[in-house]
Amino acid sequence: MNSAVWRASRAAVKRRRVQTVVIGLVVFCSTATVLLALAVISAARAPFDTAFEGERGAHVSALFDPAKASAEQLAATAHRPGVEATAGPFDQAVVTIPTDWIGHPPGPLILVGRPDPAAAPVDRVKLLSGRWATAPGEVVIGTAGGSSEGNLGTRLTTGTGERLTVVGFASEMSQSAGGWVTPEQAAALHPTGRQMLYRFTDAATEQRLTASLGRATEGLPEGAVANAQSYLVLKQAFSAGADAYLPVMTVFGVLALVVAALIVGNVVSGAVVSGYRHIGVLKSIGFTPRQVVTVYLTMVSVPAVVGTVLGTAAGWTAAYPILKTAFSGIATGTAVIDPAGWLPAATLLGVPLLVALAALVPASRARQLSAAQAISAGSAPRTGRGLKVQRWLSGTRLPRAVSLGLGQPFARPARTALTMAAIALGVVTVTVTTGLTSTLAASMSAPDQHTHINVQTAVFSGSKLAPRLTAEQTEAMLHATPGADQVSVRGLVRVGIVGQPQPVFANFYGGDAMVDHRRLNVVEGRPATGPGEAEAGPAFLDQHGLKLGDRITLALDDRRTTVTLVGLETQGNANAISSNAATRALLTSDPHVVEYDVRLADGADAAAYRKAVTDADPSLGTAVVAPSTEGSVVAIKTFSTTFSVLLSVVAALGVFNTLLLTIRERRRDLGMLKAIGMTPRQVVGMTVTSVAWQGVVSGIVGIPVGILVHRLIAEHVRIIHFTDAMIDVWGAPLLAALALAGVAIAVLGALVPARSAARLPIAEVLHNE
Repeated sequence: MNSAVWRASRAAVKRRRVQTVVIGLVVFCSTATVLLALAVISAARAPFDTAFEGERGAHVSALFDPAKASAEQLAATAHRPGVEATAGPFDQAVVTIPTDWIGHPPGPLILVGRPDPAAAPVDRVKLLSGRWATAPGEVVIGTAGGSSEGNLGTRLTTGTGERLTVVGFASEMSQSAGGWVTPEQAAALHPTGRQMLYRFTDAATEQRLTASLGRATEGLPEGAVANAQSYLVLKQAFSAGADAYLPVMTVFGVLALVVAALIVGNVVSGAVVSGYRHIGVLKSIGFTPRQVVTVYLTMVSVPAVVGTVLGTAAGWTAAYPILKTAFSGIATGTAVIDPAGWLPAATLLGVPLLVALAALVPASRARQLSAAQAISAGSAPRTGRGLKVQRWLSGTRLPRAVSLGLGQPFARPARTALTMAAIALGVVTVTVTTGLTSTLAASMSAPDQHTHINVQTAVFSGSKLAPRLTAEQTEAMLHATPGADQVSVRGLVRVGIVGQPQPVFANFYGGDAMVDHRRLNVVEGRPATGPGEAEAGPAFLDQHGLKLGDRITLALDDRRTTVTLVGLETQGNANAISSNAATRALLTSDPHVVEYDVRLADGADAAAYRKAVTDADPSLGTAVVAPSTEGSVVAIKTFSTTFSVLLSVVAALGVFNTLLLTIRERRRDLGMLKAIGMTPRQVVGMTVTSVAWQGVVSGIVGIPVGILVHRLIAEHVRIIHFTDAMIDVWGAPLLAALALAGVAIAVLGALVPARSAARLPIAEVLHNE
């Protein structure tokens, strides 16, 4: 009899081709959506931990003052309570590279003397290309990206005249140095500190790390610890880019799971309910109740398994490029940014199980019916269900097709509720996507309506041509070229922050307008226009434990200057600050110009201006300024749009399936209506009306929920600070358009079934009945 069960299941799959395709499509879209959401959420955390443990990364990288703590004293800290393992002490020297080098702007470079990259029990450095430094005058450069193998042999000259040859590129998760030399070379560079790398038995929180370091360094002279860097700060920096849209992914992931459960449950249970008559036939020819249940579980499981496999493959394939965008520009060390390997297995097992459970409930209910009951139950909804609503509507002045359409969903209230819930969630998704896109557009909008030209110097644009003009001559030329209105100048160097282990990028703006139009707006405080003032983004403040009004000391070569953080930018780099030319002059006389921003006068010809600039100095790169393409901004827009489309399609497929089931159940009623004069156009109107009002109600419910979710997301994106004006984007035209979203989803899913109902042949339907 097993072969008979399989033959019956296979026949049911072939006979109900549309239903089979719908189940497969719904499962495909749901699986791909859920897998994609879970992949990004999991990738935001796991890679750092895996790579960090694999390299035995340091829980704390501590720098000690050699004048206050000897090497012997530091080595003794390895045996203190709570210390699991140590590496060091290593001499640390800070040298300054005065020119651009291998993609880096001028500034300090932290060099540490280490004899072996991988032998230490803590912080095993991974050599990416070349070899380790074994002789004086050799250096291995730290890099978080590729190996930069083509730059092996590059010669670097420090500000004090030492010459170093790049013999290798390496990476480490602890981010404890910018490069490594031999211990002898480090001693010759006049080290200003000694580095110790610790792993502690208790390193779960910042407070515990501080306590563990305190126990390890107990007894050392006061002030011996110059600074210390926690691995938790590095972990936060690692996922900072992904954190920008992690709230988005979490929300869409939850929406995807809920919509998938609703639609799959609705589609599958509806498929079983609509097959009651077939169940009665199977029972009448000898199938047992268990075999009947098996037939229907198999019937829905076949397309579900196919949809799950294809959806898993699609989601897994899309996860890699999306994760690459998500983590672009982040110092990942040797971490491999891959989605968790268990996700495909989870979806391949979980989604078919969900489908089977959704089918089991109605199939089990059907097994209790006798053959006669099952056959009669499958022909139409039970007598009396929704009759009161339908009779009340029939007494109104509405056209008969409209009143019938409005009352039809009340015959199957549970099915209608599931469909409306899916449409409402689709409206929530569209609302959130629209709000996020509008908020991002508001945060990135230029403060003026002029055309701007970006002019990059050779060292910044990668041009191989030698510059013809100096920085001052270039600025004068840009001013003098016809069409220019204002010219702002951007200099870029790396500076140290006293008390912080790693240098940061410093943008120094000058010229006609210190703040060029492409920079992010200052949303709190004020622009840094005076000497000793700086701005930063929320990620910088968060990562360095700072707030507006705090003062930090910048160091470059032997100069130091203290600046006050006076402005908070909307976004900004987590490792960069912005200031002005007056502050830069306190650190260096070299402007280190990397680009200019030219605002053209009204009516100026941008193409002619660019040609004139290139003719004056071919090493300069020019481009008309385009809207911002920051990675996190692109990611948020891409993710939200993708999920909005996927979930809207899934919701529309749910409507499509619901109407197919309704039409199959009401074939006799439709045949009778057409027999007494209802036209095909009226049938289409009746069918579309039956779901259109559900779209209206779903929109009324979904829009406020979407607005609330949008605000919650915008307020919890950690590396972008949105003002209330950027978040409150809900004007009357936008709300009016969103009000149609639910109707659009409902009507989109209703069009094909409505046309199918209109084409039902009267004679065939009534004859079959």
